[in-house]
Amino acid sequence: MKFVESVRASLTQVMEDERAQFLGEDVLDPYGGAFKVSAGLSSKYPDRVHTTPISEGAIIGVATGMAMRGLRPVAEIMFGDFLTLCADQIVNHATKFAAMYNGKVKVPMIVRSPVGAGRGYGPTHSQSLEKMFLGTPHLRVIAPSHAHDPGELLAQAYTAGGVTLFLEHKMLYPLELFAGSNLISRKVGAGAFPSVTLCNHDRRSPCDIILVGFGGSSRLFVPALELLAAEEIRASAVLCAEIGAMSGDLLVECRQAERILVVDEASAGFNWSSEVVAFLYDQLVPNLRHPIGRLNSECDIIPTSRAQEEVAIVTTAKIIEKVWGMLK
Repeated sequence: MKFVESVRASLTQVMEDERAQFLGEDVLDPYGGAFKVSAGLSSKYPDRVHTTPISEGAIIGVATGMAMRGLRPVAEIMFGDFLTLCADQIVNHATKFAAMYNGKVKVPMIVRSPVGAGRGYGPTHSQSLEKMFLGTPHLRVIAPSHAHDPGELLAQAYTAGGVTLFLEHKMLYPLELFAGSNLISRKVGAGAFPSVTLCNHDRRSPCDIILVGFGGSSRLFVPALELLAAEEIRASAVLCAEIGAMSGDLLVECRQAERILVVDEASAGFNWSSEVVAFLYDQLVPNLRHPIGRLNSECDIIPTSRAQEEVAIVTTAKIIEKVWGMLK
């Protein structure tokens, strides 16, 4: 199953709940959304799939109202860049109401959005802006990789309730879910949103370096681990799913690491990787033998030119270059 098919199948399952509502721009058939995630949904549930005007603030405002009245909306924001247009509704309204009214008001809603670069969509359709929402009280932020089952995580978020920001890297949509190659894959932890670890070696042997990332990093980590294995470098990758909170599973996986490299496609500075590095230093200082490495996209706009985009964003080649520098 491909990443996009997993999300679509989960949405179809979610919509079997008569409280569920789906809303967004251009989501009706035959178009089915910019990335075809909602294809077939409006034909099957014509009364509960709603196409909206081009107003992201209105989409989330309406979804919040629906949730407060007992419905279970899933709202699609066509590109993650446009989350800035509905930040007020998310940060100052939806996430606050349950606490403001001592739990008497509930806002069970999911905000889905494709994020990330790699398709030449340019400065306003290619960003990874999740760092603008991390640390927001009562906001769950989920970013599945293709080593996860994204549909399963979406279903878990729907069951869990509350406000969830569900970020899908657009480069993962056409990929088949990772089912193993020369790498060993396993879930880490027993929570609703577990991390996944990929290894290019027998876990009983020492690990030279651990890569840490989330979401679209998986498409870079898989070839990186295979390239490192060819050079007899024992490497693992931890792919987090819930990025709005620090996971104890991450700490367990990194505790015995010789070296740690945290990779984050967001622009450099004040982002998820910053918080992960600070968290790991706080917990692992007595055990660390090498400084923790970080790799981010450039702190600049993302060019439309594919060649220039490659220079600006994180790539597998940059990960390998960074690893070699850390191994020297």
